[in-house]
Amino acid sequence: MTSEVAPAKVNLTLHVTGRGTDGYHLLDSLVGFADTGDRLDVRLADVASLRVTGPRAAGVPEGPENLVLRAAALMGVTASITLEKHLPAAAGIGGGSSDAAACLRALVRLTGKALPEVPMLGADVPVCLLARAARMRGIGEQVAPVGGLPVLDAVLVNPGVPVATPQVFARLARRDNPAMPETLPPWPDAAACIRWLGTQRNDLETPAAALCPEIVAVLARLRASEGCALARMSGSGATCFGLYPDAGAAQAAAARIAAENCGWWVAATQLS
Repeated sequence: MTSEVAPAKVNLTLHVTGRGTDGYHLLDSLVGFADTGDRLDVRLADVASLRVTGPRAAGVPEGPENLVLRAAALMGVTASITLEKHLPAAAGIGGGSSDAAACLRALVRLTGKALPEVPMLGADVPVCLLARAARMRGIGEQVAPVGGLPVLDAVLVNPGVPVATPQVFARLARRDNPAMPETLPPWPDAAACIRWLGTQRNDLETPAAALCPEIVAVLARLRASEGCALARMSGSGATCFGLYPDAGAAQAAAARIAAENCGWWVAATQLS
């Protein structure tokens, strides 16, 4: 048996830069990964199975529609898998994609088999396979590691409302927005990185907030918290993140936000 962590994926930027002839939107996104996430225990078995446990297990399917089992099937491996869920589902932080990527990494270790082609599992799976700071372009299949991203102290907040990604894209006012600079700047420290991130965007934030007003409330609460230097939505929502000058400020903000909003999922974390 082997174990693998499936960290939360955070889109620090997300620029929608076009739309292909196949209808898929083209993206340019700087992605970081949190030190909070799900956990998988994987062992080879005669019969494929998935058991979901943990504080966020409710409503997570254990059948073949789960990306974890689809990933194992794509590898051609029969495995018994326990998925300990800590991340909310349909939350813009790649929970299901990160779980699938973690399953693939675990099966590679167990079997020595090469990774299969994975785009059919979803746009976020390639970057989640890397599970480190990266630039994601195209429809998600173009992934390049990004060096020099400072550790960012952050708070992740999800209001407990799922957001349907197709509906968010359907509300986009413009689909040919500017990309990030071709060459990303150096970031000597976290403060410099946060200042630069403030000049960038998540083009899905406005349409997602129109569909889910809770996103507006989450962003307002993060921005009002002491020390918050930047607040933005991740992915297509509804999870948002706030960036802070140090871990103490992030932990204090998370504690206050969680105490005031008992229905929200709140986690202090570090992004790298």
